[in-house]
Amino acid sequence: MQSPPLHERSSPVRTLYVVTHPEATHHVEGLVGGWHDSQLTPDGVRAAESISQALRAQIPEDTEVDLFSSDLQRTAQTAKVIAERFDVRPHLDPRLREMSFGGAEGKPKESWDRLFVPPPAAGDRMTHRDIPGAETRNSVAQRIYTAMDEVLQRQCEHQIIVTHGFALTFVVAAWIKMPTVSLGHVVFKAPSGSITTLHEDDLYRGRLVLRLGDSRHLDHATAS
Repeated sequence: MQSPPLHERSSPVRTLYVVTHPEATHHVEGLVGGWHDSQLTPDGVRAAESISQALRAQIPEDTEVDLFSSDLQRTAQTAKVIAERFDVRPHLDPRLREMSFGGAEGKPKESWDRLFVPPPAAGDRMTHRDIPGAETRNSVAQRIYTAMDEVLQRQCEHQIIVTHGFALTFVVAAWIKMPTVSLGHVVFKAPSGSITTLHEDDLYRGRLVLRLGDSRHLDHATAS
């Protein structure tokens, strides 16, 4: 059966730009992040400007842009800088937060070392808690997958998501429709302040990961 012409297809070709927030106070203070509500450092604010410039260079002018963000301060601050560049209003969503690290959040990293319970090498890793009171991978997957379902229901060709380093794994996994049962060993690694570009091709509707953790735009922020 012949495919319909591209202009007759009901859903737009879509590109997602997934931003991991830049340097925050818990990074420089040596504290465990998670849901600890740290803010961007001055260097982080400058990096957010570089992120917004890089996104503006990639996204055509006069096109609709959706902007979604975790509601924690460090991501919301990053999203605010991007929102001002694109003249849009960010949608703040707690489901896009980092994994909660329970009793270690906001504590010195020595607390993590003391409380950390290594996951099993095999078997059920999705319900394991690395730290007492922390979220499981399964709970993080469920909330981020649900948020991503709602993002992708929107008919918008360019969408920006601001999230956290570990949460990025679940955003990318949801994009490529990876079954959550497969997430026990999966990690997509990206540095702070990076941009991951996801694209749905216009012919086969394949879910592409075009660039993972691109941080070239931060060279200017570091130099300035």
